[in-house]
Amino acid sequence: MITILLADDQPLVRAGLRALLDTEDDLSVVAEAADGIEAVRLAGGLSPDVVLMDIRMPGLDGLEATRRIASGRTRVVVVTTFDLDEYVYEALRSGASGFLVKDAEPAEIRHAVRVAARGDAMLSPGVTRRLIEEFAARSSAVSTDRLAPLTGREREVLVQVAQGLTNLQIAERLVMSPATVKTHVNRMMSKLAVHDRAQLVVLGYETGLVRPGRHA
Repeated sequence: MITILLADDQPLVRAGLRALLDTEDDLSVVAEAADGIEAVRLAGGLSPDVVLMDIRMPGLDGLEATRRIASGRTRVVVVTTFDLDEYVYEALRSGASGFLVKDAEPAEIRHAVRVAARGDAMLSPGVTRRLIEEFAARSSAVSTDRLAPLTGREREVLVQVAQGLTNLQIAERLVMSPATVKTHVNRMMSKLAVHDRAQLVVLGYETGLVRPGRHA
């Protein structure tokens, strides 16, 4: 059973998400929070598998709440709207395992929760790539020395990961098996001390290995 904490200051949004998720046999909403402070407190006490986190909330906002929660075992998926795009990249830098748009299809929301719970990241090639590229351009650059531990092949894989491709798509593009791609990804996360693909994406853009608007 995947346990979920909903953090949103709008009761109707929380009610809609609960109704959507609790109908699934493997998903269970264990608590709701109306602000970031409550979200941090409940996440610390309940240790849910996934938090669906709104960004703009009273008191402690979703970015700081994500920063405090994501350092533990709980995964955070940010729920946003397009008019809040400027916050999405910072959310990923804060440790979020991806994000959802509030008008996402029900199946996409359930999929995002399951993906995050298994330790991966919700990175759709369309929406995510556009947002990350736009706001990575505004971020402060990270030294390319951060990528020094990576082999040439791992850097090639990182470029593809940063573009939002799945392991299968990367395998087809780089002519290797999906298992080999997974091994490269796991080794990169270990070498770079990051916890999931979302953090690899952030580093890919911050170090300049992947440039906004340029695709391999």
